[in-house]
Amino acid sequence: MSALFLSPPSFDGFDGGAGARYQARREIRSFWYPTWLAQPAALVPGSKLMDCPPHDIGVEQCLAEAKKYDHVILHTSTPSLKNDCKVAEAIKSQKPSTIIGFVGAQAAVLPEETLRSSEAIDWAGGKEFDFTCKEVAEGRPLSEVDGLIYRNSERKIIRNRERELIQDMDTLPWVTDVYHRDLQVDKYSIGYLKDPYVSLYTGRGCPAQCTFCLWPQTIGGHKYRVRSPENVAAEMAHAKKLFPQVQEFFFDDDTFTANLPRAREIAKRLKPLGLTWSCNSRANVNRETIAIMKDCGLRLFLVGYESGDQKILDTIKKGVRLEVAKEFTKNCRELGVLIHGTFILGLPYETKETIEKTIAYAKELDVFSIQVSLAAPYPGTELYEMAKENGWFAKRANGIIDENGIQESALEYPGLDKAEIYESVERFYRQYYLRARPILRIVKTMLEDKKVFVRRIREGYEFFSTMARRREHTANA
Repeated sequence: MSALFLSPPSFDGFDGGAGARYQARREIRSFWYPTWLAQPAALVPGSKLMDCPPHDIGVEQCLAEAKKYDHVILHTSTPSLKNDCKVAEAIKSQKPSTIIGFVGAQAAVLPEETLRSSEAIDWAGGKEFDFTCKEVAEGRPLSEVDGLIYRNSERKIIRNRERELIQDMDTLPWVTDVYHRDLQVDKYSIGYLKDPYVSLYTGRGCPAQCTFCLWPQTIGGHKYRVRSPENVAAEMAHAKKLFPQVQEFFFDDDTFTANLPRAREIAKRLKPLGLTWSCNSRANVNRETIAIMKDCGLRLFLVGYESGDQKILDTIKKGVRLEVAKEFTKNCRELGVLIHGTFILGLPYETKETIEKTIAYAKELDVFSIQVSLAAPYPGTELYEMAKENGWFAKRANGIIDENGIQESALEYPGLDKAEIYESVERFYRQYYLRARPILRIVKTMLEDKKVFVRRIREGYEFFSTMARRREHTANA
């Protein structure tokens, strides 16, 4: 018995792989790799990974493939649950014997609620679900599988013993073979990474305590459990052979730089491979480490600055001081490491004044590119509990995303309603990018490479189209 690991058809451009922070349709059509599904797929012989949104696979083609398997395991999320249930019901309808499981943060945090959302769902996976999926696909009785919440023969919901988190990460097989077998790398693109790119994890969990961050609080935990530098370097050498067309590799660990000696060691092992690579980082890496990593092929850091107000940063337990972040950013600029900075509007105690401070802060940092998101209170996060306790949920909120998959403003505060927070996203982008330096940076990259020129024109069209849809949404709200 084998399994289809499925990221189902959803909103046009819906990026379910962006699970580290939120799942939504982005301003520019972008997709992360479905690594959380690829990992258990690598454990199951004869399995297949089907990532529908980036491959433009519709329901009909999805159903035709699902019919070939006894087990179908869907990766779901809070905003996509309703849609995913419809897909599961269609799969069950065409082949009632199919055993369907849901995995992801939504299933781990709210397993009973997830199961009750559709009779088509037979089981939900808790926290780290790699070996849970493997044992189910092997045909082991559901009652004997740790980390499982399931329906028994009487359709009663049963919760099994919790599965322990994986401690020796080197025991997991590499995901790059699954990527090569089942995915088309040219379908995956992120605006700030070279195209095409490949992303993967070198470890799970994050020691940071950020109240809004989804995966450490729901799936991976706050202990950074890592693969050995030898293991990482070996997979990267293998990936270089599998994907000669790939221009950049991205380490998607929540905080790759959480263990600096290990990060430096991995970098040194990558240097002989001649790879271009990037990673997630906090804004507190010392200059020496940045220089070493740059010398070993590092091109870009993805950094969550979040806010320009220290009180907000302290409230969300970011653990970084504004002055430290500024020094880090200065060092990166001087050493030639680019930064894609992410910011969040609508975090606890946001005001009109703090939004302006954050916009001014971003302009002062002047990193290569930015992303502006809205605070997303996912179940299972401390942010969600704070919002519930303090009555911050917007009274007219429809959820985390709207009917088109674009992120909604789910929170509001005294003196700052959800509409003002929502509208500030476009204003943030305009004030940041409609300046001489960002415009010159973008034009320079376009003039240096014809492919980049074409890509930026497409991305610009998508971005302004998304902003227009946002304005239309506001007008109709």
